[in-house]
Amino acid sequence: MKDWLRKHPEVRTIRVAAADLNGQARGKRIPSRFADKAVKDGIRFPFSVLNLDIWGEDIDDSPLVFEQGDADGVLKPTERGFMPMPWLEAPTALLPIWMFRENGQPYDGDPRQALAAVVARYKARGLTPVCAMELEFFLIDDSGKKMQVPASPRSGKRRKAAETLSIRALDAFDTFFTDLYDACEAMDIPADTSTSETGLGQFEVNLMHCDDALRAADDAWLFKMLVKGLARRHGFAASFMAKPYPEYSGSGLHTHFSILDEKGENIFDSGGPKGTAALRHAVAGCLDAMNDSTLLFAPHGNSYERLVPDAHAPTVTCWGYENRTAAIRIPAGSPSARRIEHRVAGGDVNPYLMLAVILGAALNGIEDAIEPPAPITGNAYSQEGLDQIPTDWGAAIEAFEKSKIMPRIFSRDLIRNYALTKRQEMHYLAELSAEEQLELYLDTV
Repeated sequence: MKDWLRKHPEVRTIRVAAADLNGQARGKRIPSRFADKAVKDGIRFPFSVLNLDIWGEDIDDSPLVFEQGDADGVLKPTERGFMPMPWLEAPTALLPIWMFRENGQPYDGDPRQALAAVVARYKARGLTPVCAMELEFFLIDDSGKKMQVPASPRSGKRRKAAETLSIRALDAFDTFFTDLYDACEAMDIPADTSTSETGLGQFEVNLMHCDDALRAADDAWLFKMLVKGLARRHGFAASFMAKPYPEYSGSGLHTHFSILDEKGENIFDSGGPKGTAALRHAVAGCLDAMNDSTLLFAPHGNSYERLVPDAHAPTVTCWGYENRTAAIRIPAGSPSARRIEHRVAGGDVNPYLMLAVILGAALNGIEDAIEPPAPITGNAYSQEGLDQIPTDWGAAIEAFEKSKIMPRIFSRDLIRNYALTKRQEMHYLAELSAEEQLELYLDTV
């Protein structure tokens, strides 16, 4: 890590940052000459900082605050090390960190540590998840009273329509995307294909598959930070909020995953299109946990505006082969690449918690060898008799809090703290106008 700073003498300051339960970066600014101390001794700040609400406020009645004296945790660098922050004007480095207790034990209220615990369950069985994510986001001109598509830097015009897979839309913002890919290269974020999507000024960037689930979640967390910061340098906003425009489809964060055994072979590969029993068990685990885990896929008030029929987001608990109306899709392609695509999450999620619950639920299904219902065919929106994915924030909080499945994946403290956070946000969000809610989510999520 020290070598990186020596190779970049132009860097005068660093940011040390960890993800809180909402995926917000919390940390400190430090002069680079004190970086050695941060690496060696770690950074200290309260456990409660990783459990703030979306406004950055303490959680009322949280046991982490006054009840425990607002005690400190110790935050140490992750394996990622230093990286540039290309969205800032001055040369600056980011050092991702995660939280431990004073005795060196991982703090299980840290979302990255929660994912690490799930990965450890896989490792204990000789298994390795391979993950890839597709992130959708909107480019938005929020300089006026009403949000709109930014003017094209090339033509000065605004295209006020969906531009599905439009090369013209990509070319209109070529300078931004060129800078974005250059920044991803500098930060070692494996950005692959980009497309123009069905929303107003909406785009998607795919991140390459990775056999390190922690790194895959890091990539998504860092990518969201980068996109939002870089857009501001270009004179507009970028947002991963689930549904900024009521009349257009919202933004999802689709996760693809397969699982390798100790020999490096895909346990979902049957040699044919249907996949193995392990694939079915993993699907069943994800479906079994879907009701109780919806809060992690739709963590904010705005999230539930995305989960409506006929809007390219799933609304019922089901699975299918090569079917994008289903919550769980099994893509076609080479049997050696057989995988599961989980399509429920919005772009506004915490990637660590989202991936932890997907992989944890899948492993539950494999461990219990449960079978899923028959895969659907046709339009899931029009089929009867399927369980609905929760469409109410309060119901999703209650299902998560009272779940018998979630304690197999997360610590009870994290479950309690997250439910307290969301109940507080739901209470105070009700006091805001629609415009104030939009302004809140536009920059934060």
